[in-house]
Amino acid sequence: MVQANARSNEPGMYPTATEPAAELVRELVAHLREKRTELREEWVRRITQARLLTAMSEAEIFAEATSIYDNYVEALETGTFEALQAYARNLSERIIPRGVETDQVVGIVLLLSDVLGRSLFAKYHDDLSLLNRVLDAYEPAANRIAITVAVGFVQERERTIREQQEAIRELSTPVLQVRDRLLILPISGVIIRSGPASSPSSS
Repeated sequence: MVQANARSNEPGMYPTATEPAAELVRELVAHLREKRTELREEWVRRITQARLLTAMSEAEIFAEATSIYDNYVEALETGTFEALQAYARNLSERIIPRGVETDQVVGIVLLLSDVLGRSLFAKYHDDLSLLNRVLDAYEPAANRIAITVAVGFVQERERTIREQQEAIRELSTPVLQVRDRLLILPISGVIIRSGPASSPSSS
C-alpha cells in the first residue's frame, strides 16, 4: 500500500491522482451510500463493543450514528466541513453535560474511519492499483474529518467549562446592581447594632 505521506501533495481534501480525484470520490461516496445500513450497524456494534458513549442509550447511539454517518459522507463528497462542524458543535452541547469525554468522541470517529476503510478494502482488494487510488482520495479526507470533529468537541468542552466557572463565580458573590453606584449584597446571619449605651434619664 502506498504510504500516507505519498498520497497527498497538497494540504487540501484530495490529492492529484492518475484518475481524476473527483471521479474516485464519487465512486467511493456511492459505495458508502449503497452500504449505508450495514456499515452504520457495524459501526454501532463496534462502538458498543468498545464501551464508548456508555452514558447514552442504544437508541440514542444509533440515532447519533446515523446523523454522523450522513454528515461524514457528505463531507467526503463535497470536500467542505461547515455542516460537519455545526453538527459536531451541536452534538457536543448535548453529550458533554452527560459526561462524555474527548477520547470517546475521537474513538467513535476513528472507528467509523476504520469501518469504512475496511469496506473499501473488501470492495477493491482484487485491484490493488485501484485500491491505492481510492485510498489516496479517502484517507486524507477521513483524517481531516476526524480532526474537525475532535477540535469542535474540545472547543465546545472548553466553552462549557468556562461558562460553568463563570456561573460558580457569580453564585459565590451574588451582587445585584440596582442602578449606577448602587449595589445590593445579601447578608446571612444576625445583624447587631453597635453604638453608645443608653442610660436611664434622671429626673
